[in-house]
Amino acid sequence: MATTSDPAGWRAANRANWDERVPIHVAGDFYDVPGFVAGNDSLRGFELAEVGDVDGRTLLHLQCHIGLDTLSWARRGAAVTGLDFSAPAVETARDLAAKIGADGARFVVADVYDAVEALHGRTFDVVYTGFGALCWLPDVDRWARTAAALVAPGGFLYLAEYHPITDVLGEDGRTIEEDYFRREPTVWDEPGTYADPDAATTATVTVEWRHGLGDVVSALVAAGLRLEFLHEHDHAHFRLPDGGGVPKVYSLRAAKPA
Repeated sequence: MATTSDPAGWRAANRANWDERVPIHVAGDFYDVPGFVAGNDSLRGFELAEVGDVDGRTLLHLQCHIGLDTLSWARRGAAVTGLDFSAPAVETARDLAAKIGADGARFVVADVYDAVEALHGRTFDVVYTGFGALCWLPDVDRWARTAAALVAPGGFLYLAEYHPITDVLGEDGRTIEEDYFRREPTVWDEPGTYADPDAATTATVTVEWRHGLGDVVSALVAAGLRLEFLHEHDHAHFRLPDGGGVPKVYSLRAAKPA
């Protein structure tokens, strides 16, 4: 059930929800953690092609959750750092790094808005952020300024994200059911998790925001990055079917001048 009640305390509510999700996600089939430890990859083919060779490069993953994507980049030779506001998620990511022998991987507990301070002003060749990250942030302009500050001169930000048009579609993947231009927060009070809707949970309240494609691109340009490409993909969204004639995912790369 969704409401638009006062979203005060959004960070604490969202963190409690994500903290509780960690053991559910580790144990369930959605993330297939045993398969990942055995060598499976969590990255999409288009991400690998668009980011390119990361061997020997420093890579920061913002909002990394349990670190599967982070460690997938480490397997390709990147010197990775993952950052997430959930301490249980970061602890899981560290355990997974040890299990797969990614000894150089580093994971930091911090809110994404505090990343510059938490990382002591360090910058990275690649700043990566993946699916389902931006909806948890109320201020996309602040996010863009933070991300841009973390990109080293000559480096780039890479974002792969669910297309905001999917937020307004019905379950058939075609029918428009909500206002794309609505920017007010949505407060959800629902048990379970997208990875296991039937899971027993107590931290059921979350707060999310919709950021349009133009909002994201404009914020990155205003933060001083140069857009190299913006691609829209018809890849399956985890809650929507293939097809339907609308993009399900988008990706972009934005560079910092050397």
